[in-house]
Amino acid sequence: MRHLPIKSQLFKENRKQLSELLVAKSLAVVNANDVLPTNADGSLVIHPNSDLFYLSGIEQEESLLLLYPDASDPKLREILFVREPNEHLQIWEGYKHSKEDARKISGIRNIKWISEFPGLFRILMCEATSAYLNCNEHKRAAVEVETRDDRFITQCKRDYPLQNFRRLAPLLHDLRIVKSPLEIDLLKEAVSITEKGFRRILKFVKPGVTEYEVEAEWAREFIRRKAKFAYSPIIASGKNNCVLHYLQNDQTCKKGQLLLLDVGACYANYNADLTRTIPVSGKFTRRQKQVYNAVLRVLRASTAGATVGKLHSDWQKESENMMTEELLKLGLLKPAQVKKQTTEQPAVKKYFMHGLGHPLGLDVHDVGDSTKPFKAGCVLTVEPGIYIPEEGFGVRLEDDIIVTDDGPVNLMAKTPIETDEIEAIMNR
Repeated sequence: MRHLPIKSQLFKENRKQLSELLVAKSLAVVNANDVLPTNADGSLVIHPNSDLFYLSGIEQEESLLLLYPDASDPKLREILFVREPNEHLQIWEGYKHSKEDARKISGIRNIKWISEFPGLFRILMCEATSAYLNCNEHKRAAVEVETRDDRFITQCKRDYPLQNFRRLAPLLHDLRIVKSPLEIDLLKEAVSITEKGFRRILKFVKPGVTEYEVEAEWAREFIRRKAKFAYSPIIASGKNNCVLHYLQNDQTCKKGQLLLLDVGACYANYNADLTRTIPVSGKFTRRQKQVYNAVLRVLRASTAGATVGKLHSDWQKESENMMTEELLKLGLLKPAQVKKQTTEQPAVKKYFMHGLGHPLGLDVHDVGDSTKPFKAGCVLTVEPGIYIPEEGFGVRLEDDIIVTDDGPVNLMAKTPIETDEIEAIMNR
């Protein structure tokens, strides 16, 4: 792992909270992610399973966590299974966790090799009255490849047809939506690294640089600070501003264009998510500044509106109402268009067609129930935008915030966002 060690207390507390939610005499199992293939004999670098990491801090393949709070034998109430190191693995793949390593990372005393799992699992399944199994239940997930969790569910239903199976994901989603102080610290580090990357970009961008060169500058800053990209970066110049998920990053930045940067650092598996829109030439045109400041006003008002007890749907609607007023002032919407709009087809969607924000944490689009009111400790993105294809540019701005009992806190308050500050840095 590149990141600094994380206190095992974080994972101990997370397991304690989950254990308290399980019904009596039930166990829960969370698997690591698969190592996914590319072509020929190639494979991707494993991406840790967020739930397994949340509960154990383990990032290694072929790992498994079993929780059974009511086990008759206290030693069997928490068991972490990891891949057994050997000389062959050491030569070809390098370091694998020892039992002591896994113990130190997770805070779990009972560490076993993954080969021991089937026999012990059978014993515990015969004792338990129900079992919680995990799978990807994110509302926006499009799972086309069978996962390790999916295969495990199929196996369990075949081997234990009379067992009472329960869904683990809803419990984990409710827990993960509220961040602990230790998690906030890790998110702050990801945000800080992202800020440093952005400041580097402000000094680098000028007419003639390519989008992929800008991407490379971000990568250099992230990697040297023990981080990586939280998601595929969007480096969109000119008309590409208006492509919401533009990923080609292969065009040359030209004089007079805007450059939209949607980039975040991932540190210790916690993610930042930043969007800024900057002038390639170092100075906004009058029209660009008008649109930019309209988006900025909506961003700030929407940030202030992210309060404890607010429903996400109401928050979104409030932002759309504010954006409608801004679009009217910009001459992009006419009063007649607004008057004729419907609930299903609001006029604002022509220029602001996406959601205002989403939960953020171990996943960029983090888990959580969007139908429940905001709680203190929720971390959200706030990302309004205006996209004007007919004028050849768009503007999106995005900050990461914490919902608290005392009002929202902007984690990106130190990241340049005012047009004057951006121009000043770019022209030093």
